[in-house]
Amino acid sequence: MSVSSSNRRSMAIPKPIRVTAKVLEATSQKMAAKFAMKLFITPMKFPIPKREEKMNAESRQEFVKVPAINKTIRAYHYGDSDKKVLLVHGWSGRGTQLQSIAEKLVKKDYSTISFDAPGHGKAPGKTSDMTEFIAAILELEKQYGPFTYAVGHSLGGMSVLNAIKQGLKVDKAVIIGSGDIIEDIMNNFIKELGMNIGTGKLMMKLFEKKFGETINSYSAYIAAQAVTVPVLVIHDEDDTDVPVTAAHHIHKHLANSQLMITQGLGHRKILGDSTVIKTLTQFLLS
Repeated sequence: MSVSSSNRRSMAIPKPIRVTAKVLEATSQKMAAKFAMKLFITPMKFPIPKREEKMNAESRQEFVKVPAINKTIRAYHYGDSDKKVLLVHGWSGRGTQLQSIAEKLVKKDYSTISFDAPGHGKAPGKTSDMTEFIAAILELEKQYGPFTYAVGHSLGGMSVLNAIKQGLKVDKAVIIGSGDIIEDIMNNFIKELGMNIGTGKLMMKLFEKKFGETINSYSAYIAAQAVTVPVLVIHDEDDTDVPVTAAHHIHKHLANSQLMITQGLGHRKILGDSTVIKTLTQFLLS
């Protein structure tokens, strides 16, 4: 399932799209639900910011086919160590988004593998969802693993937990600003579109029909119940994209976890914070 609203609050939905949504809803609720569903699985692409240029320039990059979803991702290999860490970006992110974390791990004699998910960064396509993030993770493990650790941000955090549930082998994991309950995320997305609850429920039914599973099957707290490796859950209490309650709820359902709550870092600044990176590194390497 896509969890595209993880970035929506800081990227306000343009007024023309919200107007279109309301017009469609007044005309046909089914059409409106299909429109919302298409928006929900369509990420936004952004130029690589200067802070990520080093990793972009120095990493070895290649396109990798993911047979399970018949799509292609862009992989980034950073560092030369045989001890590998998988990094997973969030919705509308890219493989270089966790550069500060990658730099620290490389200095500690690890290498990192990250990727642009389908429809993200340099990867082809226009749409994606969490099942494709998970498929990409498992394919990378198959081709380049094993990974010693995994670190995921936002939707990437949810994907890491679900990938572990589906067989990804790592010694430890870190999730940062992870979303949690998919139904809540979808409801929030519908609210931001200005649509009513009925349209949201219809959109959820369309997703369930497409995937053949209940809407909350991929919720982070459910995946967490199947995860036994140590997990560090990091979240900022001022995150306006994903509420900090998500971290507490996920932490509650993990068998072996630590919780780090920060202040004033929001949803993205947290990825470059020195204290966060130090704690993350100590957790993984201890």
